Amino acid sequence: MNWLNTVAFTLLGEHFKWNDVIGNTLGLIGLAYGWRRSVLSWPVQLLSGLVLISANLSAHLSGGVGKQLVVIATSIWGWVQWQRGRSQDGDIRIRFATWAERAVLVAGTAVATVAVALVFQHWNLSWSPWADAYIFTGTLAAMIAQARGWVEFWFAWIAVDVVGVPLAFSSGLPFSGLVYLVYFVLVMLGLRSWWLRSRLAKPAPTLQGVTA
Repeated sequence: MNWLNTVAFTLLGEHFKWNDVIGNTLGLIGLAYGWRRSVLSWPVQLLSGLVLISANLSAHLSGGVGKQLVVIATSIWGWVQWQRGRSQDGDIRIRFATWAERAVLVAGTAVATVAVALVFQHWNLSWSPWADAYIFTGTLAAMIAQARGWVEFWFAWIAVDVVGVPLAFSSGLPFSGLVYLVYFVLVMLGLRSWWLRSRLAKPAPTLQGVTA
């Protein structure tokens, strides 16, 4: 699998590696499936995480590697959650998180970011420990929110993109940077779709279903 770390093409002086291109393309497809509330979002995101591990290893981004491990683990959990929901009523129940749930999500993300950044800094695991940690924990928060069917899932991705774009370009992963920009467009469209969907659905305390 060493070919994944080779250059796929060069554009404007930037070298685009296969693992960066393939992994992020799969990530875009997974996000698009998430927009459609399709269970296929999870296996595609899992595959994307597997490919992007090699890209982040080559860029010396431990947080990026950790992020992809989180993507893989959360994809398995989300896949199970959505499959279980589909067996109940066939459609994902979209809603806004409660204020208590938002507080837990934000506070947990903030504390985890500081803790992870200090670990990266102490053990010299990343050349940009704070940004790397922020992306790592932000991705975890976003995917937990997606698995729960919360509209806040999209806001979490916006927060990750704000830091992810400059970090990717600075780390020699230009395709990741460009994809983050595309992510932003898809996130805005997905946010609108889920927001409108939440107004049609009845309030529910937990995730109840998903479309195929």
